[in-house]
Amino acid sequence: MSMKIPLVPENLKPLPRLKENEGMLSWVASVDHKQIGIMYLISTLVFFIIGGLEALVIRIQLAQPEFDFISPEVYNQMFTMHGTTMIFFVVMPFLIGLGVYLVPLMIGARDMAFPRLNALSFWLVIFGGILLYYSFLTQSGPSEVGWFAYAPLSEKPFSLNKGPTYWALGLLATGISSVASGLNNIVTILTMRAKGMTMRRLPLFVWMILVTSFLLVFVIPIIASAFAMMLLDRLLEATFFTPAHGGSAILWQHFFWGFGHPEVYILVLPAFGIISEVIPVFSRKPIFGYSFVAGSTVAIGLLSLGVWAHHMFAVGLGNVANLYFSLASMLIAIPTGVKVLNWVATMWGGKIWFATPMLFATAFIIEFVIAGLTGVAVASVPIDWVVTDSYFVVAHFHYALFGGSLFAIFAGIYYWFPKMTGRMMSETLGKWHFWLTVIGFNMTFFIQHFLGVMGMPRRTYTYHDFPYWGSMNLISTIGAIILALSVIVFAWNIRRSLKHGEKAPDNPWNAWTLEWYTTSPPAVHNFDLVPPVRGRRPLWDLAHPDQLDEPNSKVV
Repeated sequence: MSMKIPLVPENLKPLPRLKENEGMLSWVASVDHKQIGIMYLISTLVFFIIGGLEALVIRIQLAQPEFDFISPEVYNQMFTMHGTTMIFFVVMPFLIGLGVYLVPLMIGARDMAFPRLNALSFWLVIFGGILLYYSFLTQSGPSEVGWFAYAPLSEKPFSLNKGPTYWALGLLATGISSVASGLNNIVTILTMRAKGMTMRRLPLFVWMILVTSFLLVFVIPIIASAFAMMLLDRLLEATFFTPAHGGSAILWQHFFWGFGHPEVYILVLPAFGIISEVIPVFSRKPIFGYSFVAGSTVAIGLLSLGVWAHHMFAVGLGNVANLYFSLASMLIAIPTGVKVLNWVATMWGGKIWFATPMLFATAFIIEFVIAGLTGVAVASVPIDWVVTDSYFVVAHFHYALFGGSLFAIFAGIYYWFPKMTGRMMSETLGKWHFWLTVIGFNMTFFIQHFLGVMGMPRRTYTYHDFPYWGSMNLISTIGAIILALSVIVFAWNIRRSLKHGEKAPDNPWNAWTLEWYTTSPPAVHNFDLVPPVRGRRPLWDLAHPDQLDEPNSKVV
């Protein structure tokens, strides 16, 4: 189904071809954005499997009341490492890595603005992960303080518990990586676009990466400062977060959530970008309301900086603070809802092709709407007081991050896998993966809303045999096992497709953005010729030079 693209005008000079890299050393020492992007994706897949196994251990422990599959200490360690791994070493680096791979291709550039800084950013993530998991080799074991490391739990001296120290050092390394990646993306997007690609013609995925990069630059230093103060408390007996010596445990929460809520949008905005690329292509329509999608992204980025304390309604900040953060949290739902309406309007009346990327993109909308509805609920102070620190909150943020970010990630993998590897993924295995994921995910987390309303607290090692708690937790654990099976199918699909997958044409989906103009996989120099950009769908314009690419054109 590949689309025939005519040659670009003859007066365009071809770029000089670069020598292809070969051998393992070319990967380890690479500064090519495509190789670095692929290494990001491979490393996050490894961490995803590790974090998933930790989650499975947690769910097995909670499968029935008063179970002793693991000890309370091991449970707390699994809980800490699962949350930290999934957020800092799976979702965030995957989306950064996908941007590293795609942004130069989508804007017609040869590489990132700072290739060596790009390589440094990747290796800092790897070394950060090694530091984090090194705590398993220490006598005291890994951190038991939760992925949020609330003080004073994280304030024990280094001699008593080494885990939080390695936790903070590992995340400091990833924080430096994230800031460097953000700066690199900003400079690349603002200065290296192909001729004719104005800001109003940027692919929406690039728009999302740009806003995310600004968030990285502004909010990662907040948590990096908190990590530095934690290390001073633990190693040099400072007292920033130690109430017994004049510090404030609440101060840690302000630092953590001052970063933590914008972090939610750091994790989900690139996912929005993936969905905004997949849905138009498989609906055979341009995105409905391009300007609204791009503008609402900027609005989300700005609003996300002022809503952090809705994670702290139960702390006792006072009615004025609670009222402000409640209203701000509800306000941010407006630009997010605009995106959902734009995606649905794009699909409406389109010639929809439900290939695997589109299946995951469609499911993403449904799962993320559920997350949005429960998010508006917990933005209400009285409701939050009732369900805070319960399994209702666990269900909510898993619908936001798994139902949101990971569903979009799967859509992006199936969509861009042919471009990255030159092979098509199996549609049959892809659909098995999709349905197992949808069933397993909803079975695992939807029922947790009811557990939370019934009073089951989060972060609990075990629970009494209250009515329905045991059966609901068992259903949730069975769902987690189904999710594990879906990951096995996904991994097998990748392995099989790399070896035996059908060879992919340059543009198997008849897509419109510049990355599909290159070979599959792209050459090291990206483009022999950079085609002219006269609209938001440059490949459509090349194939139809007599038609103007209007934003609201009809089904094509």
